[in-house]
Amino acid sequence: MLPGLPSVADPNVLVGFQTSDDAGVYRLSPECALVQTVDFFTPIVDDPFTFGAIAAANALSDVYAMGGRPITALSILAYPGKGDLAVLRQILEGGASKMIEAACPVVGGHSVNDEDIKFGYSITGTVHPDRVWTNAGARPGDTLLFTKRIGTGVISTALKRGLASAGHVESSVESMLLLNRGAAEALAGLTVHGCTDITGFGFLGHAREMALASNVTLEIEAARVPLLPGALDYARQGAIPGGLNNNRDFASPCVAPLSTVDPALLQLLYDPQTSGGLLVSLPASDAARMCERYASAVIVGRVAERREKPIHIL
Repeated sequence: MLPGLPSVADPNVLVGFQTSDDAGVYRLSPECALVQTVDFFTPIVDDPFTFGAIAAANALSDVYAMGGRPITALSILAYPGKGDLAVLRQILEGGASKMIEAACPVVGGHSVNDEDIKFGYSITGTVHPDRVWTNAGARPGDTLLFTKRIGTGVISTALKRGLASAGHVESSVESMLLLNRGAAEALAGLTVHGCTDITGFGFLGHAREMALASNVTLEIEAARVPLLPGALDYARQGAIPGGLNNNRDFASPCVAPLSTVDPALLQLLYDPQTSGGLLVSLPASDAARMCERYASAVIVGRVAERREKPIHIL
């Protein structure tokens, strides 16, 4: 719906919606720009405190993906007017716990009466205008690096179907609760050409956005993409969330997979993630340094000159 909508032309808008980036960036001065993002969703776990904390980590992630530092948050809440207020308080406390961890004060928010619970945040951050990371800067010859494991959507679906083990669910929740702050801080001082966080559109959906925005082709080595424990088995058992099918329908026309790629693994690359990791495009020498600095960082591919398909799965 966005193409053709009227908009205000402003040279201080450094990143808008045109490249489907993780956040907007607005220059305030030669030394400071605002990073602005918003994200909220319905419960993805049963525990209300954990749900609130995951929602906060997910919203904060977009600022880290732009190379920014979150400075304030506004909460967004939809909750039944006759709902249990003790449960609501746990949701808010969970979110507050992550905001405290991120040193990001909650300065207000807005709530509405709604039978379907939804919770999240609008986050404002800051970044130097010359040091913004976008999804449009990947360069041929770069190495692709990823900082978390994927499979949260499939594991959540497996849990709903009674297939998931407690240990696998625990690993998935632990991943979603992990702030991308550590990964962003480890990248500081390295030459980051392109960056995006892997969330609702799945690994290949967000890789597609990076490839198109940068006018390159990304070569992904499927077997190197780190997976959460149990995710591949659950995908083979058919625990496929509806969002995965939507992502595949949307992104697959841009994807050229080798015939030897495991079909279940290819499915996982479309799996919608919550509070996923950072996909980073950077020179090979800096990718090696990042892997030394940050234990979870894994090299998953490379950037090539643009070909017919923007994504090649090897």
